[in-house]
Amino acid sequence: MRLTTITAIATLTAGAAFAQDDMTPSITASDQPLENGVVSAESITAAENGWLVVHRTDSEMAPGPVVGHAPIRMGTTEDVAAILTEDVAAGDMLMLMVHSEAGGNETGIFEYTLGAEEDGPIRVDGDLVTTVITAE
Repeated sequence: MRLTTITAIATLTAGAAFAQDDMTPSITASDQPLENGVVSAESITAAENGWLVVHRTDSEMAPGPVVGHAPIRMGTTEDVAAILTEDVAAGDMLMLMVHSEAGGNETGIFEYTLGAEEDGPIRVDGDLVTTVITAE
């Protein structure tokens, strides 16, 4: 019995370590109503602490001005909510993006402005980590 318990613990520990190694940044979100002034991501995975940043966008799919942000932790976090700092109307497109905490002057303070290095976007193989939703 003791050997079985140790084997089970070792197996679970190895599985958890493997899961920690696979922290490719990603974001999952769906179209949603925004009357409450909050936009939510269903799940975010990040290899470091950082930010969920909400940009305006359009059919060109270029990130525009920031209209909200929320802190995220390293690893996978479910149901991340960002308070919007501007009104968003039904039909507006929003780009949810994973940003880093790196490069800023103060930890825990969102310092990014469009095009800045501080708390800038995370890239995987040169691509931004984003998803686009439409306000309902």
